[in-house]
Amino acid sequence: MSSKTEDSIKIRTMTVEDFKEVKSFLREHMYTGEPLSMSSNEDVEKCDEKNTDEYNLKLIKQGTSLVAVEPSGRIVGLVLAGASYPSDLESNRVDAENMGQHFWGRLNRFLSKVEREANVFERYGVSKAIYSHITNVDSSMRGKGLGSRLATALMDLGRAKGFPLMIAYCTSFYSARQKEALGMEVAYSFRYADYKDEEGRVIFHPPAPHNEVRVMAMRL
Repeated sequence: MSSKTEDSIKIRTMTVEDFKEVKSFLREHMYTGEPLSMSSNEDVEKCDEKNTDEYNLKLIKQGTSLVAVEPSGRIVGLVLAGASYPSDLESNRVDAENMGQHFWGRLNRFLSKVEREANVFERYGVSKAIYSHITNVDSSMRGKGLGSRLATALMDLGRAKGFPLMIAYCTSFYSARQKEALGMEVAYSFRYADYKDEEGRVIFHPPAPHNEVRVMAMRL
């Protein structure tokens, strides 16, 4: 049974007016907990801040992102999500190749490779999907099912907007496990130990049990 605290948390569409708080939320709860960010010795938020802000705002403006808020209005969880199309595979590759030699550049080149190899559009025979970019919950609220509520709400939103498929690139063992529990399947996976630079050195060293990225998918 849900507690009164959990019942009082409402999920609504994220708006541009939320952006300042969303950015602060990501700084406090996402960058400090996401496995690949944790393994970096760089100031992840500052690596490519302008482009990251622009991308997140682009998602918000689509009306496909969500926030979980307390009665006070404080954000305690969020999902940044947006539409994804087959043409994005090539445009994302080009964008990633043009990024700098910093954490976000390395991460985006890696995820572009994963995206192209997974090719969910061909795999599932669809021409668009709703892409769950980031799901994150306030560190004090974890373990209470709020992440699952947000993911389920995004599935409902995707169906309402006519998306035939929902996808997520889970860099965390726990986020992949959560989405699998909600009915998403592993469409593709890539071990971090197998992703190396030109000199054969492994690029990402997240802590256990985070040993691979999993592309999760579900027909809506």
